[in-house]
Amino acid sequence: MYSIGGSPSCCDSAAAQNDRECSAGKNFVKLETVRHVWYSKSCFQLKIGSQSHAGTFVTDFSSQNFNMHISYHTFDLQLRDPFTIARGTVTCQPTVIVRVEHDGLIGLGEATTNPYYGVTLAKLTSALDQVAPKLRNYRLENPAELWKELDSDLSDCRFAQCALDCAIWDIYAQQQGMPLWKLWGLRDDDPRPPSCYTLGIDTDEVMLRKMQAQPEWPVFKIKVDAGGGVPLVQTLRRSTSAKFRVDANCSWKADQVQQFSAHLAELDVELVEQPLPADELAAMRQLKGRCAIPLMADESCLIEEDVDRCVDAFDAINIKLVKCGGLTPARRMIARATQRGLKVMVGCMTESSVGISAGVHLLPLLDYADLDGALLLADDIASGLNWDRGHCQLPTQPGLGVRLKEPIVDA
Repeated sequence: MYSIGGSPSCCDSAAAQNDRECSAGKNFVKLETVRHVWYSKSCFQLKIGSQSHAGTFVTDFSSQNFNMHISYHTFDLQLRDPFTIARGTVTCQPTVIVRVEHDGLIGLGEATTNPYYGVTLAKLTSALDQVAPKLRNYRLENPAELWKELDSDLSDCRFAQCALDCAIWDIYAQQQGMPLWKLWGLRDDDPRPPSCYTLGIDTDEVMLRKMQAQPEWPVFKIKVDAGGGVPLVQTLRRSTSAKFRVDANCSWKADQVQQFSAHLAELDVELVEQPLPADELAAMRQLKGRCAIPLMADESCLIEEDVDRCVDAFDAINIKLVKCGGLTPARRMIARATQRGLKVMVGCMTESSVGISAGVHLLPLLDYADLDGALLLADDIASGLNWDRGHCQLPTQPGLGVRLKEPIVDA
């Protein structure tokens, strides 16, 4: 190992797991052999405005001999404000940006770490290192077929599978010279739902201030805890006629759901997301059809097989690309849910516009959208998405339509 001096990452997180995942003052250059493929790792800083983002850049120098190669970048995404849900607070979100080169084109994908799902930087990068050599001689013809071929290697880390799948779709649409949504046969004038703007748990005064800072946003997601959040929603409702959604993140008990829902319905809340812990499907089946407002699955709906399990327990599902393994399975989940009579939302993590852009291309297929993750950051590390009062324009550039911001400066 060849070491060079450097300053620590400026990351600060209230969650211990995220603290461990954020860069911790190790600026280094390292050469190692992975299955006879040489990689070089070096720290860098991406400067955006007054903010500095520490990270790691990994380059596969064998690319000139093969058709496809993978590299990845790790970033510490600083949030504009501390973001709290029922199970913890985050101020800095580690993320991995996957970069795939093929036929002179570059595709991007993203996956964040997540303590709840056991996803660490080490797990993400290990999964990517495992499949990188298998793609050296791969000729891209069908992203869905590639997803299937690599599923046995990546099924233990759907987050990494998602980042790679989105990058592959980015390249594939670029090869065809059109935005991904157009490649799928969708239309620019198809109806598209606005994204909600998420208000993390805080004092009533702080949450009201954050809501009022977005005066023209059409719908807000309000994070609540085991207390139900009814007094909070009453406070917020007095200041806006926007639509409300409430997200309990598994924090309620079965005997509370009907009561809380009845009060929230009086405040014009349009749905409640994941009221009970993920594995309490039996209790959810007893509640479906007995609550005043629709119930949506999030933590209970991770992968394709979960769609059918949710039919008798929920009215809607929230599909997150990192949880299911990317755009390839997400499209199948949307089709299956629609066939089974479930409403569909695509959600996001706190991530950059690289990850958000993949969900944006699905908007014409959705009933609801929760794609505000990059808007909660102090500085986005990518560009290409255009927002207007909750509505995101469909990208017009070929592929996903996003790129990392420049410059990248060696640390």
